[in-house]
Amino acid sequence: MENYIVSARKYRPATFHSVIGQNALTTTLKNAIRNNKPAHAYLFCGPRGVGKTTCARIFAKTLNCLNPTPDGEACNVCEMCRTFNEQRTFNVHELDAASNNSVDDIRSLMEQVRIPPQQGKYKVYIIDEVHMLSQAAFNAFLKTLEEPPRHAIFILATTEKHKLLPTILSRCQIYDFNRISVNAIVDYLVYVSEQEKVTFEKEALNVIAQKAEGGMRDALSIFDQCVAYTGGNLTYQSIVENLNVLDCDYYFKLTEAFRRHDVSACLLILNEILNKGFDGQYFVEGLASFFRDLLVCKDPETIVLYEVGEVLKAKYLEVAATCDTAFLYTAIEWSNDCDLAYKGSKNKRLLMEILLIRICQLGAPRQEVSAPDKTINPLTPPSQQPVQSAPAQPLRQEPTKTDKPTKNDPPVVSVSLKDLRNQTKEKVETALKPDASQLPREAFTQNSLTEKWLKYAEGLKEKLHLKNTMLNSLPILDEKENRFTVSVYNPEQQQKLQEESSALLSFLRVELNNAFIAMEVKITEENKKAYTNIEKYQQMVSANPDLQLLVDVFSLRLD
Repeated sequence: MENYIVSARKYRPATFHSVIGQNALTTTLKNAIRNNKPAHAYLFCGPRGVGKTTCARIFAKTLNCLNPTPDGEACNVCEMCRTFNEQRTFNVHELDAASNNSVDDIRSLMEQVRIPPQQGKYKVYIIDEVHMLSQAAFNAFLKTLEEPPRHAIFILATTEKHKLLPTILSRCQIYDFNRISVNAIVDYLVYVSEQEKVTFEKEALNVIAQKAEGGMRDALSIFDQCVAYTGGNLTYQSIVENLNVLDCDYYFKLTEAFRRHDVSACLLILNEILNKGFDGQYFVEGLASFFRDLLVCKDPETIVLYEVGEVLKAKYLEVAATCDTAFLYTAIEWSNDCDLAYKGSKNKRLLMEILLIRICQLGAPRQEVSAPDKTINPLTPPSQQPVQSAPAQPLRQEPTKTDKPTKNDPPVVSVSLKDLRNQTKEKVETALKPDASQLPREAFTQNSLTEKWLKYAEGLKEKLHLKNTMLNSLPILDEKENRFTVSVYNPEQQQKLQEESSALLSFLRVELNNAFIAMEVKITEENKKAYTNIEKYQQMVSANPDLQLLVDVFSLRLD
């Protein structure tokens, strides 16, 4: 029985030309080989499964090829290419830094670097997951990386470039690999399907490509999984079932219910989705992405951002044409807000239902409903209710030319509509403006202020951070009447108190019967407490200097 090889290994690119989605980088590497100007150190960084290690191997093979092609590819015929393809070359060394990250491992590598190649021009050292090296290993590697022998070339690969030391970055040519587009992954999956004699629907491959999130290795692994599930017949419905993907038909049904302002239908669709085992946040993220796709489909200039399969394109364009742009803007914003608030919500289902109800109300007619109906009409908030002004006095008409004024008639006054509105506005503002002389201004003491302050703090059961801040930072009554100061230890405590100031001052003004109470929050430098991890570490080192020695010896890192 022939040994089975997974697609991710079987169809791994062997030439620069077969690398998918990294044309700019492969062209640069080929030009360096063709012009005989390779650098001594390269850093390949980017997400998983986009071709970093693959390109490093192809580059290593092509560097030692005895007869490279005019466009910078390996010939795959010469002795050096054959030894590489048969995995018996001594000119290419791969090191997994995740499991070989100590100083001794790097020193052993440095000893090998001194030995020149017996065949070929270069010895290439590929260090994968280089960010896993310890601090001491990085320091031991610096000198050799900066000035290696003429025959040595280093290729470092990592998914987390930000964890590398600046001294490492400055010694390398940096190549940033991009995520592979959905269309490019679909095209390659079509090629693999044809080679493997697998029947498929184009939209099924599109679902696999979206699930891979820009990684070709992930796409091929998911492809193998789906082939095993379907027996070699990839249909859209079978892929959705196997990968537990939320079918976009649910979103189309929701959009139709939104247009009808049918709240009941929306809630039933949500219930069906949750009963099938889909995570609520996954649904909310998908809803926001769906509205985003509809939005980009409305404009011919932004339709290039549309990454859904061609089969669904006509349906998206049809639905997008029926949706108002303002509706999509608002729906995207509300969906994003729901996504941000999801983790902190205690009743997650209610949060999603409120989102659907709010979207249903967009554009709903503002009218009274006499009988029970599926439509929930939006209510005008009290702050937006029209202010009913006092009925205007009838304007006195000017006498016509035929009228003859008498001595007893009052003088005629001409009042314009604009003047009348201004007068009414002044009266309303005067009526609403509080009289400072009638507001309570009862004197209070430091003890009474502290008592009410602690009373308010004890009521903050769900805001533990703010509660602890108030319990540890008591107010100090200033010499100025009705004003007090609160001293905190860091900007975050200051921000929390300032955000709570409106409700806090309203409480104190009522409890102390003084409408003129004011608060000032400032950061104190005296007895400053450590807040961040770095501040706590520095405080510990100042108390015990041996701690720094421990960190240096064991190459510890503060995350």
